[in-house]
Amino acid sequence: IVLVQTYHPGNIGAIARAMKTMGLKKLVLVDPREYPAEEASNRAAGALDVLNNATVVQTLPEALTDCTQVFATSARKRNYTRPQVTAEEAAGWVKRNPKEKIAIVFGRERMGLSNEQLGLCQQLLYIPGNPEYDVLNIGSAVQIVSYELFKQLGNHRDKGEIGEITQDSIKNTIAYASQQELERFYQHLESTLSATGFLVKNHPGEAMQRLQQMFARAQPNAKELRMLRGILGSVDKLIDE
Repeated sequence: IVLVQTYHPGNIGAIARAMKTMGLKKLVLVDPREYPAEEASNRAAGALDVLNNATVVQTLPEALTDCTQVFATSARKRNYTRPQVTAEEAAGWVKRNPKEKIAIVFGRERMGLSNEQLGLCQQLLYIPGNPEYDVLNIGSAVQIVSYELFKQLGNHRDKGEIGEITQDSIKNTIAYASQQELERFYQHLESTLSATGFLVKNHPGEAMQRLQQMFARAQPNAKELRMLRGILGSVDKLIDE
C-alpha cells in the first residue's frame, strides 16, 4: 500500500491498522506531511509493527521503482485511458499474477492523485458506491481494498488459519516489466524518436504521453520490453551510420 502526501497523521495510523487486520504488512509513505507522529501511533492500536516498519520516500517514482504493476485508486470512474477495475476485480488480477511486485496507490485526502502521478500507474482501481454520495475517506478506502485482497488471497479465520496474505496461496504466471524498466524504456524511446525527427527535440509533448498510455495499456512483460529496447538499439545504430 502506497500513500501519497497524506495530510493527517491519524489516517496513516488507521491505515496501518486496516492493513494488519487483512494480512497486509508493506506500507510506503510518499512525502507525508507529518511522520512519525504521536497521533499516527495512537490510531495504529495493535498495528505498530506495520506503522513503524513503513518506508518513507520523497517521490512516487521512488516508491514504485521495482513495481511491475501499479493500481491508482479513485473514488469513481474517470476519463482515463488505462483499464479501470473495481476493488474486487483488482484483487482478482493480483491473485492471477502472483509473480508481480504490485503497488496500490492512494492519493491525498482532498485532491487524490495528480495527472502526472496517475501516469505512473497501469490500472485505475475504483470503489463503486452511492452515486448521490460517493465520498469515502482514505482509511475506509484502504480497508475495503485490503478486504478484497484478503478474500482472494488470505487464509480465513473461519478455516482455522491466521489471516495473512502470502504468495504460497496462489499460482505463478508471467512477469511484467518493472516501473524502473518502463521508465528507462520511455527515455530510450523518446531519445530515439527525437533522433529520427519524429519528435521535436526537447519538446516531446503529447506524442510521448500518448505513447506511454499505449504501452501502459499493453502492459509488456520484461522479455517483451527487452525486445523493444533491442529494436530501438538497432534504429540507433542506423542513425549513427
